[in-house]
Amino acid sequence: MSEPEPGGADTPEPDLPTGTVKPTPVRSLVVAAVFGGLGGWLVEATPRALGGDSPQVPWTAPIVLLAVAAVVGVLARSTFVRIQRRHERVESQQAVTLLVLGKASALAGAVIAGGYLVFGLLYVSSMDAVLPRERVIRSAVAMLAGVGLAVGGLLLERACRVPEPPHDTLDESG
Repeated sequence: MSEPEPGGADTPEPDLPTGTVKPTPVRSLVVAAVFGGLGGWLVEATPRALGGDSPQVPWTAPIVLLAVAAVVGVLARSTFVRIQRRHERVESQQAVTLLVLGKASALAGAVIAGGYLVFGLLYVSSMDAVLPRERVIRSAVAMLAGVGLAVGGLLLERACRVPEPPHDTLDESG
């Protein structure tokens, strides 16, 4: 008689963890913003070190970020109403997708906000010239859009929480 192969049909499946997903901690958002800030500094410093010009911030960057933040915000609102207010069931795959989108949006928004904040701050001292002033203004708008994306992601993450059952509807037969 032969031994069952690991992972074969005779091997029982391991128990999968059944823990809960924790909300994104503020510390993670701060770390993401710091790394974004480092990225913003590198985007400005690298071309200068190589003898080139620093990149400009096109208006499309903050506009697209604002649009994505608005979509995530609307999705957070509709998910909140659906789960928390109407107590509708959501398919598990859709709930996981929404939760992952919320977490990813929160972290990406923090990275983006940190990057544009540092990039814009590098030009504040020379705002009397046109090009640095444009960089500061566009970076500020993009940074605010990044914050909006992070907030929308956190709201979407929060909307995915399973509501507690009402206490007054418990079975009173026991």
